[in-house]
Amino acid sequence: MPKITYIEHNGKSHTLEVENGLSVMEGATQNNIPGIDADCGGACACATCHVYVEEKWFDKISNKTSAEQDMLDMAFEPNSFSRLSCQITVSDELDGLVVKMPSKQA
Repeated sequence: MPKITYIEHNGKSHTLEVENGLSVMEGATQNNIPGIDADCGGACACATCHVYVEEKWFDKISNKTSAEQDMLDMAFEPNSFSRLSCQITVSDELDGLVVKMPSKQA
């Protein structure tokens, strides 16, 4: 299983194996990782699973949809590496992915 590293805003790191086919958000919520609220449960209807994808991984994940971009516009302090973790599907190609959480969710 691919390993995903979640880094809280305070710098605390959590590396865990996430099953292929799950979203990065599901990996976090199923393992009680703080900083990803996922209020809508992964429906791309809020911005409470906002993460910053480490730059070297950004081109390896799928492109943002217009719906995701609309939600990111409401996220707390989005930047060019912002994504909704519910929209990133885990696969073997993402083994080693690193995402950082903002200081708060929208």
